[in-house]
Amino acid sequence: MIDPARVAVVVPAWNEAGKIGAVVRKVPRRCAACVIVVDDASTDGTADEARAAGAERVLRHPANRGVGAGIRTGLLEAKRAGFEFAAVLSGDDQHEPDELPRVLEPLFAGEADLVQGSRWLPGGATPGIPPGRRWLTRLYPRLFRLATGYPCTDGTNGFRALRLALLDDPRLRLDQAWLDRYELEPYLLFQVVRCGYRVREAPVTVRYHARGTTKMRLLADGWRILRPLVFLRLGLRH
Repeated sequence: MIDPARVAVVVPAWNEAGKIGAVVRKVPRRCAACVIVVDDASTDGTADEARAAGAERVLRHPANRGVGAGIRTGLLEAKRAGFEFAAVLSGDDQHEPDELPRVLEPLFAGEADLVQGSRWLPGGATPGIPPGRRWLTRLYPRLFRLATGYPCTDGTNGFRALRLALLDDPRLRLDQAWLDRYELEPYLLFQVVRCGYRVREAPVTVRYHARGTTKMRLLADGWRILRPLVFLRLGLRH
């Protein structure tokens, strides 16, 4: 069902040497013809490792801008290159690229415009998840449903896939500077739901490594993830 010539995989990365190579190598080429790594001004050789692992396109930000900016750069590059679909994977080797069919098949079947990965659906998994992360990732979908009415089970999972034609909708303003960090991902999901596009969830694995699992800071970045819900629901941003 999946035509890899129509799919690019976008991987935002910042100082992921030692992990980014594994991510690139794990991408099954039966699912994607191109891996686009966006190096967000790393200082540890992330870009070189990505190229050596076989990434077809490695883009580099001259200054660190944030994961949202990395995703934006990668999606726009995929669209410029003529791909129809893009999947997004974490650069820190938390996701399982072999699960790409789970998020791509609903797109190819014409059942969805965006497929959001969920660690909490049956078939998903969270090996090594810390207790604090468990309850936070359980709480966020409840807040998302209050803000949008959409009954998602996992609103903060970075594993997703979408039709790149969504980027042509002027209501999805991914170019806004306030979306450069963790805001872009919940903003995208919120706006796709609000604009009436078809959204599905698919079970995926999120693996929590013993060291270096995340660069997120609980308070500052927690607010960055939450504020798109507040701003969009109250009409403070668009």
